[in-house]
Amino acid sequence: MSPMIPIAICCGAYLAIVMIVGAVAYRRTAADPEDYFLGGRAAKTLVLFMALFGTNVTPFVLLGIPGLAYHEGIGVFGYNAAVVALGIPLTFWLVGRPAWHEARRLGAITPAELYAKKLDSPAVGVVLFVAFSGYTLPYLVTSVIGVGIAVETFTDGAVSGLLAAAAILVATVAYTAAGGMRATMWTNVVQGAWFMAFILVAFFAIADGLGGAQAATAAVGRSVPALLVVEGHPRFAPAAWSSWALAISLTVIAFPHMLVRIFAAKDQAALPRTCRLYPPALLALWLPVVLIGVWGAAAIPGLEGRASDRILPLMIARFMGPWWQGLGLAAILAAVMSTLDAQFLTLSSMLGRDVLRRAYPSLTPEREVTWARGFALLLAIATFAVVLAAPASIFAIGTFAFSGYVMLVPTLYLGLVWPRFRARAAIASIAAGNAVLIATFAIGVPQGGIQPVAYGLAAAIVAGLAFAEGRAAPRA
Repeated sequence: MSPMIPIAICCGAYLAIVMIVGAVAYRRTAADPEDYFLGGRAAKTLVLFMALFGTNVTPFVLLGIPGLAYHEGIGVFGYNAAVVALGIPLTFWLVGRPAWHEARRLGAITPAELYAKKLDSPAVGVVLFVAFSGYTLPYLVTSVIGVGIAVETFTDGAVSGLLAAAAILVATVAYTAAGGMRATMWTNVVQGAWFMAFILVAFFAIADGLGGAQAATAAVGRSVPALLVVEGHPRFAPAAWSSWALAISLTVIAFPHMLVRIFAAKDQAALPRTCRLYPPALLALWLPVVLIGVWGAAAIPGLEGRASDRILPLMIARFMGPWWQGLGLAAILAAVMSTLDAQFLTLSSMLGRDVLRRAYPSLTPEREVTWARGFALLLAIATFAVVLAAPASIFAIGTFAFSGYVMLVPTLYLGLVWPRFRARAAIASIAAGNAVLIATFAIGVPQGGIQPVAYGLAAAIVAGLAFAEGRAAPRA
């Protein structure tokens, strides 16, 4: 039997499941913005956790991190996972919790709408929409690039990565546009369980194929011993490590698609429970993908540059059979689609509520949902167009996008908790942070030095404080 048959069956079964879930969600979804965009604000703990976790895990984790570990070694785990496991739940609590309360109180559906109402400024909503869109597009691109890499690797080039990218965009837009938030959250439960279970199985199968974890690590020690050493590595120097920690720990709460999922929580108890589940789940996922990347440096040497993004699929293909390869490809598709759907839905909702409703006050709720569905299709087309340009590695693109999101964090936090932080402070903070970030990326930073995100965040904080009101103003 051709190895393509099990791969096609597994991926076909996975796609059929998510499309069925999307169809069921469509039947349960009203043409009402709150129901379509937030699923009626009815997400309980399990659905909320799986939606947040599934949305958070992308090809950046499943392909970019193993690819980085292939070149940089075991220090990648401490460079990312340890900080993420503590930082993300903390930001959920500090920003997500008050944001949930205020979104309920003000009837806000999108992050941009929340801050436009909270700061009494439609301009803030538009600025946030532009900023969110500007950094979400490259993040979308990393997901779609990941699909192409995985499909070409597992099928040994028989299926074009561009064809696979187009197909996954079409499928994701189909069920997202049909069922809205309810479809994306329900499918996230399936997707999150699928890729988490597979990565754990793959970790033990690959370790067994290499003679056990100890033998696999020993092989790395003989062929590329530098990968087992953290001391003296420029990327893990204190300045580089601490400044990257800012990006990786603060960025997630600034993902608009993550904030919207928090808005969808049924009650205030769901978020603290989710925060407790997050650290062990993240650590259980990150440790296997880092170790597989490190072991791959000895098992499959010679991958240069962004070619190392293929190391996880290559290790699965070498040490697991065709049926497992099919399940592995489906797991990567699950990770991709669980993020794409949330991003499409959130940006579409912001277009309708924060741009079109301001320009056309008579816009009906039904038309708002229709526009959102159309915008999701346009986003998919724009994403595919960028993918055609064959940009940098997944990790490099992700680093830029994550750094950009961090520029919004001062506004997201201070706009909720500090009465003196008003519209002009928010706009000044976002503008200054982005200007400094982009300039620093353009200039470049010596390896081992402070990363651009730190300079941009400092500028965003200073500008926000400098333009704060002289005394507290009444708030809505």
